[in-house]
Amino acid sequence: MITLVAFPAMFGTRSSSPFSIKAEYLLNIAGVSWTRRDEGDPRKWPKGKLPAIVIDARVVGGSDGIQQYLEDQGHDLHKGLSEFDKASAHTFIRMAEEHMYFHLVLDRWGNNDVWPTIRDAYFATILKLPRLLVTRGLRSKLMAGMMAQGLGRLTPAERMERLEHDLIAIKAALTQSNYLFGETPCAADASVAAVLATMRATPVETILSRRITSDQVLSSYIDRVDAALG
Repeated sequence: MITLVAFPAMFGTRSSSPFSIKAEYLLNIAGVSWTRRDEGDPRKWPKGKLPAIVIDARVVGGSDGIQQYLEDQGHDLHKGLSEFDKASAHTFIRMAEEHMYFHLVLDRWGNNDVWPTIRDAYFATILKLPRLLVTRGLRSKLMAGMMAQGLGRLTPAERMERLEHDLIAIKAALTQSNYLFGETPCAADASVAAVLATMRATPVETILSRRITSDQVLSSYIDRVDAALG
């Protein structure tokens, strides 16, 4: 039996982390038996991150690692796709996880209107006074990283202009079918829909959350993937 260790459900989504949601979806695509254990502190897990899966005494960390483990076990997470479509699916995953995800991070950690709600939800187990001190340092370090990465240097309007191209690409794929590569959800859907779902679920309305919520194509896609894979 596989145990998925994930960040807890939050703001109406299966987890505060799109990578934890993705991992749950991947396990269901694979059709394996699994249970879930929620944890809020990732420090003892591989590379200090969650999700992770535990199989007997073995621990596999990260959603990429989980995908690789499932594929190594013979599970096809891109069933029916051509080699070209598999390559395109990989590109969608990288777009979601290496670009779109950081817009979500800035929307939650970098937005002064959102941050207090995020701080008190993510770090609820820490008493209020030490929570303020601990999270101030964490936020400062994260924002420094976002400045180095580049997106942190952009205004919200500039970020939305850049993100819009990703959303257009997703919607273009969905004009052909219910999922990105046909009528069966694959690993790319697990990744893309999870990121979109967490964007939509930001607890204080932002330009980004409003953009996703108001888009019927994207919102329907999020709900469709969750109904199929959740």
